[in-house]
Amino acid sequence: MRCPFCGHPEDKVVDSRESREGDAIRRRRECLRCGRRFTSYERLEEVPVLVLKKDGRREPFDPAKLKRSLLLACQKRPVPQQRLDEVVTDIQARLMEHPDREIPSLEVGELVMRSLKGLDSVAYVRFASVYRDFKDLPEFVEALEALMKKDQREGEAALPPAGFTPPQALRVAPSPKSVAVPSAPPLFPAESVVPLPSRKRR
Repeated sequence: MRCPFCGHPEDKVVDSRESREGDAIRRRRECLRCGRRFTSYERLEEVPVLVLKKDGRREPFDPAKLKRSLLLACQKRPVPQQRLDEVVTDIQARLMEHPDREIPSLEVGELVMRSLKGLDSVAYVRFASVYRDFKDLPEFVEALEALMKKDQREGEAALPPAGFTPPQALRVAPSPKSVAVPSAPPLFPAESVVPLPSRKRR
């Protein structure tokens, strides 16, 4: 790095510290010619993700704008705010991992719809009605029927097949063991019976 005082291109680092925000590294340098010290900062270069609109316009991806769209779609629906934040974070991470820095808005919308479909069906339909811009009622009804058929298939897959008997129903209850009940002792044992003397008739 060139010295700001004398212009010499060589220096040495005498101290390195992380900034308070944690987004940069502060390095204290000393010029090898004039001996004066100066400070430099190293920051991570962030290449913004651009969303390519249908009309050809390009605008940076805005997580706050995505969050507002999700809030409108999930209005009066039992969807917690934490789940919406997780959806925004997940979509943003996917876009950052994308090999291209310019991503069509159609691809972004598909990611949002995929997340909403597993989150809330009503929110999914609301977002799809705006995102896909249905031209007429039959097209909108067709999308609803496709969603309902998908939910029906998933519900049928969760049911047991016909003729299925749960394992616990096949178990035979063990028969109770016969318990020997001791017989009660005789009221008058034979040994204790004393014969009465016989009386002679006169």
